Amino acid sequence: MAKLTWAVWPALLAALALAASAAGLGGAAILAREDLPQNVPVTASISGSGSTAQKGAMDAWRAEFHRIHPDLQVNYQAHGSGNGIRDFIAGTTAFAGSDVAMHPHEQAQADRRCRSQAVHLPMVVGPIAVAYNLPSMPDLKLSPTTLAGIFSGRITRWDAQEIAADNRGKRLPPAGIRVFHRSDDSGTTHNFTTYLKAAGRWPDEPSRKWRRAGHGVAGSSGVAEAVQHTDGSIGYVEYGFASNARLRTAKVRNASGQFVALSPQSATKALEGAMIVGDDGDLVVEFDYMATGKGAYPIVLVTYEITCGHNADPLVRTFLRYAASNAGQSYLALHGYAPLPQDLLAKVRHQLGVTN
Repeated sequence: MAKLTWAVWPALLAALALAASAAGLGGAAILAREDLPQNVPVTASISGSGSTAQKGAMDAWRAEFHRIHPDLQVNYQAHGSGNGIRDFIAGTTAFAGSDVAMHPHEQAQADRRCRSQAVHLPMVVGPIAVAYNLPSMPDLKLSPTTLAGIFSGRITRWDAQEIAADNRGKRLPPAGIRVFHRSDDSGTTHNFTTYLKAAGRWPDEPSRKWRRAGHGVAGSSGVAEAVQHTDGSIGYVEYGFASNARLRTAKVRNASGQFVALSPQSATKALEGAMIVGDDGDLVVEFDYMATGKGAYPIVLVTYEITCGHNADPLVRTFLRYAASNAGQSYLALHGYAPLPQDLLAKVRHQLGVTN
């Protein structure tokens, strides 16, 4: 919820006009007069929590938004999608960051908290990197079936025949594999296991909780750090964290048979043809992990901001308008993310009341 210091309307109107102009949205992006009471905050803070995968994007947005308007502050605690959803339902935060849509019972609880429909607004395309620490293999290739074997614990050595088949002509080290996974309630885990279920031989249903082999570490940064400091290790982590830790990332075979390196461009290609499956402004995205698009990196997630639809905090709406602006989206590639496809971005802006 917003913490407010009260003053008169014109001051905030002018400040938000400046913020909207700097964000590349023009006057249509700012709050309408009827959105706020007669006396409105000149200084305010709002809080969100959740996904660690979107932390890099959120940090960049918060810093730039605060630079544009020093009197508005956005706080964000990155402690996992599940925790963020629980915080939002409890009313302790104004929005949640999540890499996965809420379960039906969570949606019902969030709707009650909002006294209207709680909505998912996709804001970031977050590629999931398969990061590894294997100095002798700078160009590792892995098929979906091999990935499922490694992360289920069925494949335990780097010189296994399945890995050799994906890397013909390469000398593989005769060493054991150490698997690192998320220990917390994680949207990244849900998306990764959804991919493995669709594309590989994965024995379990997708889940936010890890159920298979390996060593559990809290948060995306924890997984990246563990892989960075452990020879012969492998883990799944959002690309920005792998990039910041300078980890090698595997090329992954997509449904067309290509081994594709991870980049913002190859991740965006994976969302071509994605469908909106929500209703009434709830923009839950569904995409096909088995799509055959040329040059598409297959393991991606869409990370959402969850907030109240019709009863959203006006300052949350203003901040999210900035995140969905051209300026906000342009920061994503600098931090290891991919911007939203234009057709999806247009739907997000419409839901936020941006008309141009």
